[in-house]
Amino acid sequence: MMKEPVEHTFTCPYCWEEISMVLEPRPEEQTYIEDCEVCCRPIEVRFRGDQDGISAFEAISIEQ
Repeated sequence: MMKEPVEHTFTCPYCWEEISMVLEPRPEEQTYIEDCEVCCRPIEVRFRGDQDGISAFEAISIEQ
């Protein structure tokens, strides 16, 4: 049974502002690129879900 989408808040690795996004928890790891809604720089987002929601989350800067 798939969980409903959840809002997850984290800190941008560039501008250090708190931002949020809606994620769909699934048991397999998901990875994609999302621009920060504050500074517009690209962030690699990796996460995994379980029956309780988001079980692992990582936001990584991809610019040097």
